[in-house]
Amino acid sequence: MRKKRSLPTLILGLLVIIIFIVGIFVFVQGNRLTLKGNARNASTSVSQSSSAKSSSVAAKKKVANLPDVSTKDWQLVLVNRDHITPEMNPDLTQIDNITVDSRIADDARNFLAAAQAIDASEHLISGYRSVAYQEELFNSYVSQEMAADPSLTQSAAEDLVKTYSQPAGASEHQTGLAMDMSTVNYLNQSDADVVEKVKAIAPEYGFVLRFPKGKSESTGVDYEDWHFRYVGKESAKYMTDNNLSLEEYIALLKENNR
Repeated sequence: MRKKRSLPTLILGLLVIIIFIVGIFVFVQGNRLTLKGNARNASTSVSQSSSAKSSSVAAKKKVANLPDVSTKDWQLVLVNRDHITPEMNPDLTQIDNITVDSRIADDARNFLAAAQAIDASEHLISGYRSVAYQEELFNSYVSQEMAADPSLTQSAAEDLVKTYSQPAGASEHQTGLAMDMSTVNYLNQSDADVVEKVKAIAPEYGFVLRFPKGKSESTGVDYEDWHFRYVGKESAKYMTDNNLSLEEYIALLKENNR
């Protein structure tokens, strides 16, 4: 006949059993939390990977759609304050009261006609300018600004003029590829709706609005509603579709060894 276990022994046994059960419960719960955490991390990783792949695909698509052009092409010559260029002496053709590079004459005529179909008052204001003439023009603007505001120093007046005109060697008018066209003879005074319509058809003729809104950081020039630049039809369409200034477009081409 076995002896009956004492009360303390029974209590101790129960405590051991309870501790064992609690230990198993904690272990199981810990594993569940670990699995959930791993699942969440895996999900986040997949999501981030998916997002990265999407961005990569979009970037590749953008680069893949680049026109087959080179920064060395004559249509894409870059002239600005960071790219001072000597006199280029292009072969010129007269269109109405201005002259342009002969290679763009037909497109320029057709663009003007299309713009006049939108608003009959559209007209050409300026085309090719020699470096010497640009220097005279720039200096005359500086004198006008100083006369209008005697407190301006020569340097301050030049900086002000640079927001709407360029020093000699920095104006792309010397390329013969730029032309000013508007319904009026004053900067940014055209009907905004007309400007947008003309801007929209410009790529069909190889032109872009050279200094659009929001691009002064890359161009160095404030918005101008009348200055159009010939870059070729493929490039004009790509620049417009991707909201690129000529400076940004040239940089993109260089990044892709064009």
